[in-house]
Amino acid sequence: MSDTTNSGPMLAADGTPLKTSLARALRRQKLRALMLIAPLLAFVVLTFVVPIGSMLFRSVENQIVSGTLPETVEALDAWDGQDGTLPDETVFQALFFDIFRAAEAKEHTKLGSRLNYERTGLSSMFRTTGRGIDDIGEVFQDWLEDADPAFKDGITWYEMLSGTGGEDVIEARRALWANMVGEGFAGDIGFTLSGEMAALLPQTAAAYSDWAIYTAIADEDVVSEEDPWEAVYAALALDLARADTAAALASYTGAGAGPLANVIAALPTLPQIDFRAAFIEENDGWGDTENWQTIKIYSPDYTTGYFLNAIDMEKGLEGVNARPESQQLYIKLFIRTMIMSLIITGSCILLGYPVAWLLANLPVRSANVLMILVLLPFWTSLLVRTSAWKVLLQQQGVINEIFVWLGFVDDANRLILMNNSTGTIIAMTHILLPFMILPLYSVMKTIPPSYLRAAKSLGATNWTAFWRVYFPQSVPGIGAGSILVFILAIGYYITPEIVGGTDGVFISNRIAYHISSSLNWGLAAALGSILLALVLALYWLYDRIVGIDNVKLGG
Repeated sequence: MSDTTNSGPMLAADGTPLKTSLARALRRQKLRALMLIAPLLAFVVLTFVVPIGSMLFRSVENQIVSGTLPETVEALDAWDGQDGTLPDETVFQALFFDIFRAAEAKEHTKLGSRLNYERTGLSSMFRTTGRGIDDIGEVFQDWLEDADPAFKDGITWYEMLSGTGGEDVIEARRALWANMVGEGFAGDIGFTLSGEMAALLPQTAAAYSDWAIYTAIADEDVVSEEDPWEAVYAALALDLARADTAAALASYTGAGAGPLANVIAALPTLPQIDFRAAFIEENDGWGDTENWQTIKIYSPDYTTGYFLNAIDMEKGLEGVNARPESQQLYIKLFIRTMIMSLIITGSCILLGYPVAWLLANLPVRSANVLMILVLLPFWTSLLVRTSAWKVLLQQQGVINEIFVWLGFVDDANRLILMNNSTGTIIAMTHILLPFMILPLYSVMKTIPPSYLRAAKSLGATNWTAFWRVYFPQSVPGIGAGSILVFILAIGYYITPEIVGGTDGVFISNRIAYHISSSLNWGLAAALGSILLALVLALYWLYDRIVGIDNVKLGG
């Protein structure tokens, strides 16, 4: 049908071209439809998509290492780590200032916990080092205060480093704080850094700026009235230890020139602190190259380490390696989860199909009573039902007592039905059975009984009529129930946790453990992502073999 006439395009009642008017009306309809579903869409996005996306992002996010030890990570770039030698003194100096800053903000323990997921012992190493990091800086503090007592007063430091021109240094240090703590450090700190001093004493300027920002914003104290951290004294000592710094300060006449001159005169007595030895004295783990390798491996902002751990692999400096056999766990759990979920689904089909057939073919009054019995478990707590199975299945439980009384088993050889895969399968089959019966019932209820009567009238036996006529029409219900039961089964963790023991737990139990107990959310997210991928792959395979369009819930 053409939208034009001999005299031109067809027009609507308002004089606009008909095609344009129809397109405008269609757009309005789409906008109205969108507005109707917008609240639901926003609800789904905010409560489902965003939380899941955030959780999945944790499976690759790894910014805590570079955020907490930024200068150490940068210094480690030049360290190979494969020849068995420790990093050089420059790395340990950077580590001192990074850990000092992190310890003041109580962030070093979080970093230790993160790295402890990869190598046991790193958590305690960071924790003990954070407690003793002040001791390293106090050596320089004592020397400076002995060289000139003016350095005991915070106002000396404030006047010496105040000025203009050092704004870039302040902003750079603000960014370091924000990356580590995860919140803004904007605002007036009551201190502006001298650009001249930032050039003459770069480490001192950076350390003092760190202290001033944290003191003013986090502690809410006045910078000029407080004494700086021990790290500031260490930074000044390291700056003065450079020959070019002492020479440059010889012509300096600004604030603090006198105390600096006295310190320069005392340089021959400057303590020669070996930062590497000092850290190893605090905790001998710093002398282990494998600990440093772990820090270097997991220093990038994003990592595949969680996913590798989820498939029993680990990252190394030379590439990916399989974990020792004694540490391989997750592949076995994934396989067990899939196999046992399939067994539970099959058990539900075998038990649920006859019940659904009875529900669909019994008289209404009898069917209603049976339906109430099917729905009764939904009125009881999942925890109560699972605990009841624990009572029934134990070796001194009801089931074993009945078997012994009937003579099926000897009293000394009672069946072990608890704390293994058998207990998990029995309990979960009972719990998930209604989810198989209801889809089957809804489909069977739509199958006309006349089909079976017609088949029998044509000479078919009861079995042939069922298998050739009735069963194919009930397959969509089996498909719907199987998908529902299987998806629920692989995600269950309460029932396997209570009755499964060590041989009957699922991968979901480990995911729950890492979320609630070990707090290794990255590994939990990786395990969840892999489980989601496996489910989607099985769903695709099911669609290819059976066809998702053949799945029905009745009608």
